[in-house]
Amino acid sequence: MTPDDTAAPGLIPAPREVTWGAPGAEPFRLDAATVLAAAPGTEGVARLLRATVGAATGLPLADGTEGSRVELSLDPALAPEAYGLVVDGDAVRITGGSAAGLSWGAQTFRQLLGPDAFRRAPVAPGRTWDVPAVVVEDAPRFSWRGLMLDVSRHFLPKDDVLRYLDLLAAHKLNVFHFHLTDDQGWRVEIKRYPRLTEAGAWRSRTKYGHRASELWDETPHGGYYTQDDIREIVAYAAERHIRVVPEIDIPGHSQAAISAYPELGNTDVIDTTTLSVWDTWGINPNVLAPTDNTLRFFEGVFEELLDLFPAATSPFIHVGGDECLKDQWKESPTAQARIAELGLKDEDELQSWFIRHFDSWLTARGRRLIGWDEILEGGLAEGAAVSSWRGYAGGIAAAEAGHDVVMCPEQQVYLDHRQDGGPDEPMPIGYVRTLEDVYRFEPVPPGLSEEAVRHILGTQANVWTEVMQNRSRVDYQVFPRLAAFAEVAWSSLPAPADRDFAGFDARMTDHYARLDALGVDYRRPGGPRPWQRPPRHLGRPRAGAPPAPPPPGVKTRGRGGPRPGPGRPGILGRPIEGAPPAV
Repeated sequence: MTPDDTAAPGLIPAPREVTWGAPGAEPFRLDAATVLAAAPGTEGVARLLRATVGAATGLPLADGTEGSRVELSLDPALAPEAYGLVVDGDAVRITGGSAAGLSWGAQTFRQLLGPDAFRRAPVAPGRTWDVPAVVVEDAPRFSWRGLMLDVSRHFLPKDDVLRYLDLLAAHKLNVFHFHLTDDQGWRVEIKRYPRLTEAGAWRSRTKYGHRASELWDETPHGGYYTQDDIREIVAYAAERHIRVVPEIDIPGHSQAAISAYPELGNTDVIDTTTLSVWDTWGINPNVLAPTDNTLRFFEGVFEELLDLFPAATSPFIHVGGDECLKDQWKESPTAQARIAELGLKDEDELQSWFIRHFDSWLTARGRRLIGWDEILEGGLAEGAAVSSWRGYAGGIAAAEAGHDVVMCPEQQVYLDHRQDGGPDEPMPIGYVRTLEDVYRFEPVPPGLSEEAVRHILGTQANVWTEVMQNRSRVDYQVFPRLAAFAEVAWSSLPAPADRDFAGFDARMTDHYARLDALGVDYRRPGGPRPWQRPPRHLGRPRAGAPPAPPPPGVKTRGRGGPRPGPGRPGILGRPIEGAPPAV
């Protein structure tokens, strides 16, 4: 039976098999007498239960093995992330194939307790907590269930990152792709290169809205994570069985690094000392020079990075590799000499050489390189993996060639794209991708060979923050769609057209209450709340005297299109009408 057939409203993502107790079956009552029986190897999950369920209920969950109890144990016969959950009148028994599987079972138990179990302190001290009798057998469809968060375009403080790790864990997502560098800011402390954060972490102003907007926020923007901040984030993720994939974007999207260390750029083409951290959006022409100095510099960056992101938590290192414009390399005598020296065909192969260098370097240190699908251009190193973002095509090519793939196509799971076509969406960008659209996303393209399907590691939703200035805006774009994505990544769903979205939507009624308890500023089904709507005025001052008014009855257009009016967003986004192009 499919999860849509078996899951009662409320459980998200839908478990593989659920058997509810017969009518009248005695529930389990969680109260002050309930003890926590944690078998060896389950101590970390016990800590998490006390920190979450214990805090929300106000119950001690003391150690013990007799009476009313929550039992935690491991069963090596289960797959590592699989779990079993049995609730009857005497006990809650959670068994995992590993501590990770056990933690996902604990999240299901938390959902069964009700939305108040997601609060940080009890709202009704002394209340009773009844858990319905149930048997759950569950395991994930994919081993890679991820969210990419861009903190370069708009910086999120450390506490906001830790909060997002909690939200990932609550949705049984297990990969956090941490986009730490780009043209608009460098966000991780590298001690041997202090100017990366002294200069590269700050920009003087920021484009407000889409890059076509004429609006600017003149407030300087920036921030970075110290090395101890990163260690804390990684440890916090590991406690929740979340792998962290750090991304250092090279050789494109590198103006912040070049502004801090101008010798990294193509100095024989432009005066790189004039560059500053980029203050707008789009694809930047200023890319790294393919020199030995650049290679040594970024080897130094990665040496410190590997120390911050241990292999047990971060086996993959993301190097970006996307949107690297080759114009400067075409004009650069240094780059052309490097192409001739290496016997390369063109600039695409020069980028491939650059990526292959770091693939070999990382492999020698026990890590795996992963990059956006452009790293396929010019040839890909044998062990490298691909994040397929430009539709399915790159992922299909990579999988058929024997490379591991994470499917994250822009047309389906870029959560910066707008959720609705209405006029009240804040800073509308891209195609409309509704909650149902995300729910019907299928990570495995049709027609793949059986061998290629085995190379689909899983899937990931991406959150680019050009138009998300703070945590509230990130929440609005990510939720509730991340709940639909989590079910796609975890549950063994039918083909997209056959999925029971109505059933999922019914279960979301309970899940919205959980998101409320967690303080998530999500988009409500009926549309944005008043404070989530865009301002009604552009805030676009103009110099000089106003022009003469037009004759009566003549309609005019302001520069760049219609003037703002009632019901129109005041910020220039980039909505794209119609269905996304074929992938």
